Amino acid sequence: MKVAYDISIHVYNWLIRIAALSGNKKAKLIQKGRNETFSKIAAFKKTTSNAVALFHCASLGEFEQARPVIEAFKKNYPAYKIAVSFFSPSGYEIRKNYSEADLVIYLPADTKKSAQTFIHELAPDMVFIVKYEFWLNLLDAIEAKNISLFLISGRFRENLLFFKKGGHFMRQRLKAFTHFFLQDNASGELLTSINFTNWSVSGDTRFDRVQQTASKTIQIPEVEAFKAQSPLLVIGSGWDKDMDVLIPFMNAFEKELKIIYAPHEIHDAEIKKIEAKVQKKSIRFSKLKEQAHTAADVLIIDNIGMLSSIYAYADYAYVGGAFGSGLHNILEPAVFGPAVFFGPHHKKFPEAYWLISLGYGFSISTTEEFTKHFEMIYTSEELRHSIKKGLQSTMLQACGATDHIMHTLSVLADKQAVSAASPPASI
Repeated sequence: MKVAYDISIHVYNWLIRIAALSGNKKAKLIQKGRNETFSKIAAFKKTTSNAVALFHCASLGEFEQARPVIEAFKKNYPAYKIAVSFFSPSGYEIRKNYSEADLVIYLPADTKKSAQTFIHELAPDMVFIVKYEFWLNLLDAIEAKNISLFLISGRFRENLLFFKKGGHFMRQRLKAFTHFFLQDNASGELLTSINFTNWSVSGDTRFDRVQQTASKTIQIPEVEAFKAQSPLLVIGSGWDKDMDVLIPFMNAFEKELKIIYAPHEIHDAEIKKIEAKVQKKSIRFSKLKEQAHTAADVLIIDNIGMLSSIYAYADYAYVGGAFGSGLHNILEPAVFGPAVFFGPHHKKFPEAYWLISLGYGFSISTTEEFTKHFEMIYTSEELRHSIKKGLQSTMLQACGATDHIMHTLSVLADKQAVSAASPPASI
């Protein structure tokens, strides 16, 4: 099975190269970034002899899970240099200048040779992997060097190969981990079923991150002026399939309501399509200074990086992605207390089930279903107040994963007489 894995990695790498040569933007970024990884490591190692902690994130979402741990780690262990690696351009391109990291790079292709070279050249003293990035050759290279390895916000499901009859070669790689910091007890029980007991339930570090973000929310005068005294629906990270359901509602709803739409990707052609379908007056954020917005009912966000602060103004929030394969971060708006709506495909997202079970989240499949739930909340001030108060309180109570992780690291460090001032070769 390992041979099949290695072959699949080589095939995938060739497909990326072919796609890059064909002009695929993401493939070109991956190819270019990977080609620069080892030269960046070499330049970095010339500048320091300090111990290195590597945090690997698949993409931007996983980075946001790692971020509170990175910042707490840097505060508690200041002698360490921080390296952050990404698999996806959507993470690297947005966070390549992250100020808390000393090195930000692409993870090289997971061939045996590349993984061994990567670990040898970077020589990390500790490695943190976020959620589910199980690259087998990377894990082998880490284990071979006896480097401490931790999983952050891990979550396992019974249908994963680790827990199947033919998954022995995958289970073997889990031996590389020093400790698993898990989101839930069910994941721990699955690990125990295959004889791994080096786990603890820390919770999801995203709760810590969204609370951090909420505490640093910036005021946006343009959004304040657009909203004024009107109720506001914020549609965050919307895809075409989300908008196919929401636009009929937007066109038909006649009561007072302002709407802000932040598309998943900012493309002029896609925004023009939405503008053509929306029958109410709309305006782009970039045009606010040129045009009067007082008569507009829909504000379209045509920039990146503003959405988390916009959610602070929301009375209702819809988060996109769950008509496809990946629901975006519903905790970002939830921290501010609005009712949160999303599509039907959220099986892999426990936070969606959590919000639904509490009565603060609503999964919808049709325009009619969205309208029904929306109007139920819109017409009840008591219900809106109850949702906001309960959700803000619940979100605050769910924090603490970062503190748990840092405490456990300190306990492990104490066992080996490790101090922050004199960092270890490995914990």
